Amino acid sequence: MTFPADSLHRTRIKICGISRVEDALAAAEAGADAIGLVFYPKSPRCVTLSQAASIARALPPFVSTVALFVNAAQDTVRDVIDAVRPAMLQFHGDETPAACALAGHPYLRAARMRPGLDLLDFKARYADAKALLLD
Repeated sequence: MTFPADSLHRTRIKICGISRVEDALAAAEAGADAIGLVFYPKSPRCVTLSQAASIARALPPFVSTVALFVNAAQDTVRDVIDAVRPAMLQFHGDETPAACALAGHPYLRAARMRPGLDLLDFKARYADAKALLLD
């Protein structure tokens, strides 16, 4: 199967921090490609496994779920994968390439944009990431 070159590199829209089913459905209706579910306890947008599973089940086909973590324990990541079945994980903390790969699940790696960040080096270190998210 072949795809037009631009279809593989088009900008996708992820609405992050969703914590209610009705907000997820509104985002999907507005054209979001993905819904971000935050599993960082310090965030006011952090969701429980039950909330996240309900949101994921309510989404229409072709709207993906992304589970966002910040320096989470591997057991936490595994629990989310098992309960929510996200299409993708997003690592947004100080996770190493090895820690990201340990989950055994497709992932995005967030790069905090700051002076001195070598984005090419970052991309090379996280070569297994399906995408980079520039924050």
